[in-house]
Amino acid sequence: MRRHNKTIFLLTFLILVWGINWPLSKFALQYTPPVLFAGLRALIGGLLLVIVALPKYKQLQFRRNWHVYLLSALLSIVLYYGVQTIGLQYTPSGLFSAIVFLQPVLLGLFSWWWLGERMTRQKMIGLIIGFVGVATMSIGGMSGNIAPVGILLALVTALTWALGTVYVKKIGHRVDSLWLTAMQVTIGGILLLAGGTEMESWSDITWNIPFIADTVFIAVFVIAFGWFVYFKLIHEGEASKVGSYTFLIPLVSIAASVLFLNEHVSLNLVFGLLLILASILLVNVRFRKAEKTTAA
Repeated sequence: MRRHNKTIFLLTFLILVWGINWPLSKFALQYTPPVLFAGLRALIGGLLLVIVALPKYKQLQFRRNWHVYLLSALLSIVLYYGVQTIGLQYTPSGLFSAIVFLQPVLLGLFSWWWLGERMTRQKMIGLIIGFVGVATMSIGGMSGNIAPVGILLALVTALTWALGTVYVKKIGHRVDSLWLTAMQVTIGGILLLAGGTEMESWSDITWNIPFIADTVFIAVFVIAFGWFVYFKLIHEGEASKVGSYTFLIPLVSIAASVLFLNEHVSLNLVFGLLLILASILLVNVRFRKAEKTTAA
């Protein structure tokens, strides 16, 4: 029971901080170019994790694990945050987030194919319903100019997030989880800053108190604590089940936008929420008349 309560607490924390990340990032982007911002928040969060991990320095084993750290950084940080921040410039945020949250469906498939997790028809239907729920909530954001490149970048964002999660789950037993998170976030932040420096100008950043406070909050709670909690949950449970709960993140994001950015609640939001709750139930609860497993 204690472990169950701990899991619920960590999931709640993750959903809340990753949910408010979207409106917080949208707010910060009025003061900074996107790639430099992605690099700044990742590097700050990564260095914080390195400080926390230093007492376990012997478990870093950088020479043996450097390729693991680099690949996970490329998938989960560089491509995920880099492509995301660029793609939002070409596609309405509602549509973009709906496509990105195809990730739990992809994660469910990849976990079945590569991790050997059980896949039932009930679970697959639940994952698809969850994606439909997110898309329903985001329909209001589908107005405006929609460039094909934006759709492609959103798909790449979802794909890299899912691949990064499965990769970390698969190799998690080979490396220390804290050092893996610290290294991938730090390396990812360095690479994003290097790319941002080439593509953007540091002089375009407005270093005021709102921007600094926003960036520090995201770096500490969304990046450092958020990724550590996410991978901890992935290590301790089925990746597809943890992924199903991430369908709630857009709901928190929309609620935060309503409260702080004066956006409005619609009927789509209510209907989408009902679909998401049904999705989580189907993925995580085995009913007595559950479908037969499609693969061992």
